[in-house]
Amino acid sequence: MRRAILLACICTLAALPLLNMLPTDNPLHVSDFIITIVGKWLCYAILALSIDLAWGYAGILSLGHGAFFALGGYAIGMHLMRLIGPRGVYGHPILPDFMVFLGYTELPWFWWGFQSFPFAMAMALAVPGLLAFVVGYLAFRSRITGVYLSILTQALTYALMLAFFRNDMGFGGNNGFTDFKELLGFSLNTSSARMGLFYASLLALVVALALCANIVGSKLGRVLVAVRDGESRARFLGYDTLQHKLFIFVLSAMLAGLAGALYVPQVGIINPGEFSPGNSIEAVVWVAFGGRGTLVGAILGAFSVNALKTWLTSVAPDLWLFVLGAIFVAVTLLLPRGLIGLLEGRRK
Repeated sequence: MRRAILLACICTLAALPLLNMLPTDNPLHVSDFIITIVGKWLCYAILALSIDLAWGYAGILSLGHGAFFALGGYAIGMHLMRLIGPRGVYGHPILPDFMVFLGYTELPWFWWGFQSFPFAMAMALAVPGLLAFVVGYLAFRSRITGVYLSILTQALTYALMLAFFRNDMGFGGNNGFTDFKELLGFSLNTSSARMGLFYASLLALVVALALCANIVGSKLGRVLVAVRDGESRARFLGYDTLQHKLFIFVLSAMLAGLAGALYVPQVGIINPGEFSPGNSIEAVVWVAFGGRGTLVGAILGAFSVNALKTWLTSVAPDLWLFVLGAIFVAVTLLLPRGLIGLLEGRRK
């Protein structure tokens, strides 16, 4: 059942950019707006997948994955900002425009190398992974679990949000990065660029899903479930629960960073608001609504909740937070297995 749903969704998504190429008067034409919106949802689906890998299979309820998502976005945003401004000796801009406005005289050391796209993508994975390693190691070694770990990760993302709001941090302050021009030599304001980013996001989602499915279907996945359901028993049986939890937490953070790196060129902006704890909580709701511990359910939840949000915020924006809260309460009380559990129950 899950494979059939997944295959149908992938085929439908792959067809959308092709329908965008049809004449605008064709009834099957899909607008640029739809391509951009669905491209964002693909990135959200990767984020939801990363949370489900940690929460659904290892029992690590992180309320700070929005921070990993934002760090990945800032990494690629730094590369995009390095492409804007007067060109220097080697053909690269000397300073991003916002640094010129703020009176910078030289490029900060932590901006070095971001004129290279491979370096920026490597940092989009490495920085969230390194942060998750440090936080995870300290927390898991101290055996911080449950709600205490959730509060710790939420405090982390809130602290990062406050830090990135400061102008002297060198990341654009409350304005962040915007007004991107090009990526890999292609203008971002063209249909072909939108199509390329869409397919890149879809491919990343499929590869991430295959990777996660391979992990949870292996012996490692069975150990993770054992750690989730009874960590003390797994430790008594000789398993190094710290090593297993740390690996899966770092991997999920890197997937979240990848999602952020794909998200920013499509929306055209990244600012400290992406660190908001509310974003991380909302992403957890996606996973719960779709079906925790199912992978496919996390993707389905990300798409369905964000589709509802896109529609409702255009019709009655003031109601969205109430609806989001109602979704979480309804899932907790009525659909503990989410949409996937509901669909499989009807099939049986």
